[in-house]
Amino acid sequence: MKLLRVGTAGRERPALLGPDGTLRDLSGIVADIDGTLLADEDALGRIRSAAAAGDLPALDTAGLRTGPPLARIGKIVCIGLNYHDHARETGAEPVVFFKAPDTVVGPDDTVLIPRGSVKTDWEVELAVVIGRTARYLESAEDALAHVAGYAVAHDVSEREFQIERGGTWDKGKNCETFNPLGPWLVTADEVPDPQNLSLRLWVNGELKQNGTTSEQIFPVGEVVRHVSRFMTLYPGDVVNTGTPAGVAMGHSEPKPYLRAGDVVELEVTGLGRQRQVLAQA
Repeated sequence: MKLLRVGTAGRERPALLGPDGTLRDLSGIVADIDGTLLADEDALGRIRSAAAAGDLPALDTAGLRTGPPLARIGKIVCIGLNYHDHARETGAEPVVFFKAPDTVVGPDDTVLIPRGSVKTDWEVELAVVIGRTARYLESAEDALAHVAGYAVAHDVSEREFQIERGGTWDKGKNCETFNPLGPWLVTADEVPDPQNLSLRLWVNGELKQNGTTSEQIFPVGEVVRHVSRFMTLYPGDVVNTGTPAGVAMGHSEPKPYLRAGDVVELEVTGLGRQRQVLAQA
């Protein structure tokens, strides 16, 4: 299923994108799309049954904003430098860091360049959404059984704040609007092989990133298993699994960092497409 949330910011309603491209209203069946829903197989079954029976009313999509596909995110765990080429271009090892849930915005919402920023960068990523409580998982296969679904994430980063200001990466990762998510949460049954997905990102129409999850150093199952050894993952938590080569930081000087007015578009196979216009905060 392709689950999403539509409407004005903070007042989104749950919806389902049907196989025919019709947007269907889920608000008569479920309150929202969040960790509570993803952990409830009965509720997910009711959605599937209603969709199959044709009982879900269509939504008029004209002028309808697409919000983040997941509400009340618990935490966002990020795996840095998880692609072979990206790790080589930065010369560092994979790391684990966090983004605050309030960095999440809709897939087409404006992304704000922080005040004082000169090195705002792009990163297309596969986001993993947890559906079952995961702690001390023993295998990658078991870890995949705890995944509810997948989404496109844009891990926007400010490199000066992240690397040159001392301390942790958090200062360059948690600026306002720095985690566009969506458009859809695609349930795991529709993504049979998360290691066979293409990721692409364009800036002002120029292709900057073009990779595949087969290039990940740590595959999705191993990422979730590994993280579960250090912290408990709950339904509604998100794991951003890293970005392929092609970020601005990896270019030769002068590096093409983002500026107000730039347009970034990104997509992951089967998970939809995002488009953001950059603006100054």
